[in-house]
Amino acid sequence: MVDKEKKKNLLRSFPRAFWMANLMELFERGAYHGMNSVLAVYLVKVLFFREQAVGFLQGFVYALTYVLPILGGALAERLGYRKMLLFCFSLLTMGYFAVGSFSSYGMIFAFLLVVATGSGMFKPIISGTIVKTTTKETGGFGFSLYYWTINLGGFLAPLWMSYIKGFNWRYVFFSSGAWCFFMLIPSAFLFKDPERSENRQPIRQVLKEAILVLSDSRFMLLIVVYSTFWISYFQLYGPVLWYLRDFIYRSPVDKFMASLGIPFGFDVEHVTVINAAAIILLIVPISRAIKKIKTLPVIAAGVIIGSAGFGVLVFSSSPWIFILGMVLLSIGEMVAHPQYYNYIGMIAPRDKVAVYMGYSFLYGVGGSLIGSNVGAILYEKILKPVTPSPEAVTAGVPLTAAAFNQAKLFWIIFFIIGLSCVIGMFIYNRFFAQDTPLSNRRAWKIMFGIYILFVGAGIYFFVYSLFLTTEIPWRTVVQSLIMLGVGAGGIMISLRKGSTEAKMTSLNN
Repeated sequence: MVDKEKKKNLLRSFPRAFWMANLMELFERGAYHGMNSVLAVYLVKVLFFREQAVGFLQGFVYALTYVLPILGGALAERLGYRKMLLFCFSLLTMGYFAVGSFSSYGMIFAFLLVVATGSGMFKPIISGTIVKTTTKETGGFGFSLYYWTINLGGFLAPLWMSYIKGFNWRYVFFSSGAWCFFMLIPSAFLFKDPERSENRQPIRQVLKEAILVLSDSRFMLLIVVYSTFWISYFQLYGPVLWYLRDFIYRSPVDKFMASLGIPFGFDVEHVTVINAAAIILLIVPISRAIKKIKTLPVIAAGVIIGSAGFGVLVFSSSPWIFILGMVLLSIGEMVAHPQYYNYIGMIAPRDKVAVYMGYSFLYGVGGSLIGSNVGAILYEKILKPVTPSPEAVTAGVPLTAAAFNQAKLFWIIFFIIGLSCVIGMFIYNRFFAQDTPLSNRRAWKIMFGIYILFVGAGIYFFVYSLFLTTEIPWRTVVQSLIMLGVGAGGIMISLRKGSTEAKMTSLNN
């Protein structure tokens, strides 16, 4: 009775801005996850885009949502949270409606970038509001509610999309646009800005901090290592959906649900539902089970479990094995990911922990850019040639030996990529976790080599695209320019840091 009374008092302690922020998060995440639960299949099945083209589009768009929070948080502090919410929901409304209204690759790409801009800038506004409307005593419970809200949106929205796409696929995007449009009302009339920091950072200072973090080779090496797991994870938004559509006989799941009196048609949008439902149901007991275990073993266990989600797909094309794989992937995410943030706090400079935490999401840039592209390319080369006919899949005809072997090869690749993260994390913890001159110098050499590889790959693909093919593949040209930009930028920052450290060493001597 006392516990119930405490929870009631705790719920009443949150101001209106806290509840408004969670309401907006519910609708925005519903719009985002609802669209992404079917986007990859819509672009391939309905608009007939190639998988590689879709992979490039998704990789670029998802990467942008992981970069823009840096700018969004700074703008919210300077311009006001309410103004930024109105700006973000306006972009999202326009973007979602436009994506559903056009069918050309260029226009869809352009307006998905608009959606990514709105979504990326929206993230820090809500998380910042949660921070500012909770205290040390209420913060843990407040962020638990926030995390549940995110996953509740990811659970409910795809169920609605499953129903609405039966009338017209474009209604999926119109639904997402409508939900964001409705959120303009509470943004304009009900949301009250939380108290903003008096020491607001100018944009110039934000850029200085970005260079500070990006020049920290130890930190960037950790991002590279952890990104390997997310290269595998991002298959959830493309190849996993195509594989379910092209290879999985789904009728057994529908029959089981019918035996429970639930009319059901297992389809691609339910992958997101499985992911969100697993987190909603298991996050509390799993959090309790691992709270006393050291950080690195928990990360390793989570990555192994998540990678096993792809590993089990090697053994069967059964829909139940597929669902098991998605559940394992979800468990791996919820085990590893919170501990990753703890690990960032452990290895970051003591006086810069908050700054480094603000850049900890950069794993998603590499994971999405590389993962979405590699997954789409491999799907097109390995699985598409052996894809059975839709009639054979619907009839439950067993996969041919060739199709089954190719599917095994495909998922083994991502199982191994995921597991490589575990090896990398233990090596990192052994040789780079401590902030010493030796560990920093080692990390600098490795990252400098990685940046050189990016430049080399960028030059090769740029020359190949423009001069060694009969028809210029503009997608590859753009990818080569991204590689060149990342590599050249990394080399410049690394050389600047190396020069600064050399001067400091000279002065000390």
